Amino acid sequence: MKSVLPILTVLAAIVVIWYGAAVGLNSKWTYDQAARAGQEVSFSQLLRDAMTQERPVLPAPHQVAKGLWEGVAGQKITSKRSLVYHGGVTFSATMAGFVLGAVAGILLAVGIVHNRAMDMSVMPWAIASQTIPILAIAPMVIVVLASLGIKGLLPKAIIAAYLSFFPILVGMVKGLRAPDGMQLDLLRTYNASGPETFWKLRLPSSMPYFFASLKVGIAAALVGTIVAELPAGATQGLGARLLSGSYYGQTIQIWAALFAAAVLAAVLVIAVGAVEKVVLRKMGMAR
Repeated sequence: MKSVLPILTVLAAIVVIWYGAAVGLNSKWTYDQAARAGQEVSFSQLLRDAMTQERPVLPAPHQVAKGLWEGVAGQKITSKRSLVYHGGVTFSATMAGFVLGAVAGILLAVGIVHNRAMDMSVMPWAIASQTIPILAIAPMVIVVLASLGIKGLLPKAIIAAYLSFFPILVGMVKGLRAPDGMQLDLLRTYNASGPETFWKLRLPSSMPYFFASLKVGIAAALVGTIVAELPAGATQGLGARLLSGSYYGQTIQIWAALFAAAVLAAVLVIAVGAVEKVVLRKMGMAR
């Protein structure tokens, strides 16, 4: 209970601040309507109107919760209005991009650690690649691949992989270089080969770093997927729900899609954490 109390306190504070901000931002419309009608607005009327607007500037927490519930449980899973349906589309592209990014990051990390030329050449380019805003890259990738007849999941997966490979690359490089000189010298005295050193020392030492980078990478892959759904004019995915909501001023729909994306990200990170515990326990690195 003591560990839960601080979390609940912070959550309650956020909700209170959120309600206050909703009243402050949504009250302008109420005052404007009252001014046109030549009427005065009571405080109770102001609160009631700010909490019930169909297209508020800032939806109140209960409005977002209602929109999220209706999108998840109030629709058939196959419905184009279902957040479960759109979340599944985003999830599939996210996982495809995450796998591509993880494989690329691991292979590049192994090459960088074992080859000085790659360390001096590939790593600077990998760092430079992350300085380009994803919002600038995503439309170019979508347009180029569409001109080649490639649409659907693959363009979104490539953009997701672009964002996810870098944290995995950095974490894996750090992990593979984690063994100190004494450990490496000990294996040399046993006449261990390069592959033996890798499998018996470097790879096990990299696991904590690897899984930490995977958690960052899978969240980045989700962001990349949602960003990729925006310039493509997509009709499926959480990014498409955000886009359609912005077109028609449906702020509650936008916030519900944002929270659905946050829940999906949390589930993915928790799943990686569960796999981490199993793997580290199997390796004797955790209880």
